[in-house]
Amino acid sequence: DANVHTALSPWGIWIIFVPVLGALVVVWLVKTFAPEAKGHGVPEVMYAIYMQEGKIRPVVAVIKSIASAISIGTGGSVGREGPIVQIGSTFGSVLGSIIRMPVRQRNILIAAGAAGGIAATFNTPVGALAFAVELMLTSISASSLFVVVTSTVTATYIGRAFLGVTPSFYIQALSIPNFNLMPASALAIFVPFGIIVGLCSVIFIQGLYWFEDRFDGMTENWYLRHILGMFAVGVMMYLMIRFAGHYYIEGVGYATIVDILKGLITHPWFLLLLVFAKLLSTFLTLGSGASGGIFSPALFLGATLGGAFGLFLQYLFPGLGIQPIVFAIAGMAGMIGGATGAVLTAITMVTEMTHDS
Repeated sequence: DANVHTALSPWGIWIIFVPVLGALVVVWLVKTFAPEAKGHGVPEVMYAIYMQEGKIRPVVAVIKSIASAISIGTGGSVGREGPIVQIGSTFGSVLGSIIRMPVRQRNILIAAGAAGGIAATFNTPVGALAFAVELMLTSISASSLFVVVTSTVTATYIGRAFLGVTPSFYIQALSIPNFNLMPASALAIFVPFGIIVGLCSVIFIQGLYWFEDRFDGMTENWYLRHILGMFAVGVMMYLMIRFAGHYYIEGVGYATIVDILKGLITHPWFLLLLVFAKLLSTFLTLGSGASGGIFSPALFLGATLGGAFGLFLQYLFPGLGIQPIVFAIAGMAGMIGGATGAVLTAITMVTEMTHDS
């Protein structure tokens, strides 16, 4: 269960080397079979759409599935959305190659595969459709939307049949409609908060590419690069479990987000520490050559940054009745929007993932 913290490993300090073992397998898979499976996933799909006539090799889906699962399972700070986008897009590309069709139609199938994968994995059909429209489709028409919607609805139905209908972050209190209007002064606070989140998203994206460049310039040995990066992540994981009680930064980080939405973490300085630690661990993981997405780390960063901001405001202005959870949800959407440029996707997906009415 991704929403529950990983249990304490019986390996003790040797947990540091678990990400290193995962790094060895990931590099071997990616380097041997599909170099395209390295990295986030979404940029590679967009490159295929605009530069390769929508052609993606079938092996990419297989290697991306395995490599991303190993990266996440051994502690890498990456998400599941990038892999499922690349996997779904590969299915669409392969189908578009088996059935002879124009490049434009093949690209529509790629968008349909990506949207279907997101909808089934995260139970967010509207957000998946928005993702395809904002990032995947080169042009929008009734026929292209019909294909994407059909794929999204079908995938959502199958996903719910196997994974259930509950949202990714089921917090019962968030599902209860609250029709009380916030005072205008409280709404104005979201403007400076949005600026902070926007700056953090710039640091997030620029930092990822900076670390990639540094690791690429360090050595041409893929194994050594990824081992060094994941060893540092392993050290951070051990320090977290040793001094904070949970690993926190490993994997998708959903358990920490749930803690914030439930109001279980009430120390703003610790939340800011988690922001810095998650940034660094994600930079090290993806920059050194892991396979995984940035959506989940962005959610983590937005929730922790928003929670910290809300707690500081609650302390400084107790009379405003500020709820830190509101800023955590707004931070999640803001980080996704700032990091990807997909505003509608960010808003709809976060709303669907939390059932925040």
